[in-house]
Amino acid sequence: MLEFLNPTERLGYTQSTKLLIIHADDFGLAQSENAATIMALEQGSVNSSSIMVPCAWFPESAAYSKAQPAADLGIHLTLTSEWTYYRWRPVLPAHEVPSLVDEQGFLHDSVEKLSRYATLPDIEKELRAQIERGKQFGIAPTHLDSHMFGLVAKPEFLTVYLKLGREFGLPLLLNRDFILRTAGYDIRPYITDQYLLVDYLYSAEPQDYEAGMISFYTKTLQNLQPGLSVVLLHPAYNNAEMQAITVDHPYWAADWRQYDVDFFTSPACQKILEEQQIQLITWREIRDKLSTET
Repeated sequence: MLEFLNPTERLGYTQSTKLLIIHADDFGLAQSENAATIMALEQGSVNSSSIMVPCAWFPESAAYSKAQPAADLGIHLTLTSEWTYYRWRPVLPAHEVPSLVDEQGFLHDSVEKLSRYATLPDIEKELRAQIERGKQFGIAPTHLDSHMFGLVAKPEFLTVYLKLGREFGLPLLLNRDFILRTAGYDIRPYITDQYLLVDYLYSAEPQDYEAGMISFYTKTLQNLQPGLSVVLLHPAYNNAEMQAITVDHPYWAADWRQYDVDFFTSPACQKILEEQQIQLITWREIRDKLSTET
């Protein structure tokens, strides 16, 4: 049995190795998000990203994935549409997944509403449609993760997430401590040795933004512990498009996303990675290694 072995050893590294995925969420959200994500992947330290299929700029992100088959790109399974004026609908017609949409036909604007109204059959139908649509546009996903962590908000939702990962043969972003802290339940009773748990998950919160994003990321990397870690960021340029999209949202807005770009494309970030002997790893490598287990 491989159940809950240290991820570094399971992936073929020593237990003392600091493995890290630097992951850009929200690829496909907007043109600004796409341009910044591509730049961070090609010129910065970001080595992974995931694509939002329901969003308006999905075709551009899918075209990049098709043109760059070595890029580590997954599907950012999306069941919420959180901005005030920039909204998106499910991939399926609203009448096929009625519990996933509000009175205007958009996906719910919060995880709380998703948890209150969404049914499991509708969730599974829509997410399968997103994965299949991604593949139709040329994406060969290396992993699956969840926008706003909606798919770990309830154990019932988690079961759909796990099912899709198993059926499509893709690793999932799963971290026990984060789910326990934010959703209030222990993930371990629901999973088997087929799944790999991330040891540490880092994503800036409002208090980190208030204290200084560069400081948060610097301290995160300088204090990274042995094991498998993921740093989540949301790169985009602080331009008119992102300012309009994120209007009325003080956090995760255009300036926040510009800080993400600036730090993870900086020489300072690369220097810390080298000084701390941090080994970057991709979901592609994880997927391929897990697929060979017997």
